[in-house]
Amino acid sequence: MNPRIVAILGGVAVVVLGAALIWGRGPIAVTQTAPTQAGTLVFPGLAGRLQQAARVELTTKGQPLVITKQGDVWGLADRGNYPVQAGKLRELLTGLTELHLTEPRTADPAMYERLGVGDPASPTATATGLRVLDGSGQVLAELILGHRRVRAQANLPESIYVRRPNEARSWLAEGRLPVDADPQLWLLRDIANIDAKQVASVVVHRDDAVLRFGRDGDKPVLAEPADHPKLDDYRVEDVFRGLEQLTLTDVKPAAQQPGEKLGTATITLTDGTVVDATVFRADKDIWVQFAARGDSAQAKELAARVTGWTYQIGSWKERSLVPTLTELKAEEPQKPAAPEAAAPTETPVPQAAPASPAGTAAPDAAAPAGDTPAPEAEPEQKAE
Repeated sequence: MNPRIVAILGGVAVVVLGAALIWGRGPIAVTQTAPTQAGTLVFPGLAGRLQQAARVELTTKGQPLVITKQGDVWGLADRGNYPVQAGKLRELLTGLTELHLTEPRTADPAMYERLGVGDPASPTATATGLRVLDGSGQVLAELILGHRRVRAQANLPESIYVRRPNEARSWLAEGRLPVDADPQLWLLRDIANIDAKQVASVVVHRDDAVLRFGRDGDKPVLAEPADHPKLDDYRVEDVFRGLEQLTLTDVKPAAQQPGEKLGTATITLTDGTVVDATVFRADKDIWVQFAARGDSAQAKELAARVTGWTYQIGSWKERSLVPTLTELKAEEPQKPAAPEAAAPTETPVPQAAPASPAGTAAPDAAAPAGDTPAPEAEPEQKAE
């Protein structure tokens, strides 16, 4: 037999035998080797595995920010799982699947902070640690994110310095990763946006006072107390704008009641929806809890969104939701200041002429200065 054919057959036999041995032992786990060449994806095959993602962790200066998934909703763990901006989270996870290495950078730990890829657990580090985990706690992706690289040229993709936690080598990677360690930048800020024209009436309870607002035609008015001072029309209208463009600056579960209670407002809409607002003050911050009731679709949608939460809102909204009668008063017109009395004009007092020596006539006062008449000449004596 041809020696070449014998060699080929022998090789095939070795392969078949090896395969038989492997299959006889059962499946073998495959460990994916992280790419270490420029131009390769940082996380190959991550797109398919992200369907199991259930937790995102961001760590900066040792402070963690955790976003968890409950059902179909992603929320901030330390805010009672209040919903985050879904588009922003989607952009972050998509960016991870598209991130690819472009240039190798330093492997010297002493140089990490220049790129911002040091230890995220350090209280002085500028790096951000990112981990994506599945429901069982298995890590799907993990990376240390450093400084973004700014390019002056237009239409160029973003880039960022990165390092894997178990590797010394850092890299410049290309791709967009909207990473923010500030929880307020993740919160879904919109609470409600109900036009003032949809508000039929408002009843405010604050301290021992009750203010009832209604409409005179289309104009918002204070109906009770009927005997009230002249009010500023714009301030009264602002009570009907209490739910317009209402956004939060922070949020916490309703069980964590903040500060002292200022008052309540019951806002009735034209479709029958009733919105109850309870306003609190904590130091200089204003917090509010909302409840919505009614059979309308708007009532049900609003109730599903606001029930169970306490929102921190802009302090200027206090006068819209729970104003006092004093705050609604029109400013009294300023009286014109009385003109100052003109200072009297002083008339110069003529000085008295100095007294003349005895036997000497005083000079004529009417005579002009320097025009004093010359004394008369004495008569000449006749010579004897």
